[in-house]
Amino acid sequence: MTEAILLFSPHGSLIKRLPHKTKGRVHWILQSLCGCCAVLGLAAIFYNKYLNGKAHFTSWHGLVGLITVCVVCVQSLAAVPLIYHSLAKGWSLAKLKRYHAASGLVTFLLGSTSLLLGLCSSWFTASVGVYAWYLAAICPVLSAVIIMNQVSRAYIAKKRLQS
Repeated sequence: MTEAILLFSPHGSLIKRLPHKTKGRVHWILQSLCGCCAVLGLAAIFYNKYLNGKAHFTSWHGLVGLITVCVVCVQSLAAVPLIYHSLAKGWSLAKLKRYHAASGLVTFLLGSTSLLLGLCSSWFTASVGVYAWYLAAICPVLSAVIIMNQVSRAYIAKKRLQS
């Protein structure tokens, strides 16, 4: 998901020389793949818990993860009018993009939170050393800071200039 969002960054994109429309399509493809992986991962975990007779969504990681997958699905459906603008009558494309970026940022932060909560699980903390845990924890935190910076610079600053 991080790379799909960073496609629009003027500093860190792998395809920064391609037109914006192409970046939008690549973003859509990557985010669709990420959403499918999230749903398949949730289904696998749910099925494994079912087979072992364990309770579902009893930890904060499980609850936030479930909410995140649901929000990813809603965010993906809400992005359809960005591709097919005729579906959003009465809404400007700029306003739709701003709302999509803001809600996408919230979705990304939910995913990062779920990941950090998973790192705090008893299983993970028992499986890795202290230094490895901190190294694993710093990655989603840095990613979240970079994504927040990119989205706020790209959309919030533009809104202030237009007001």
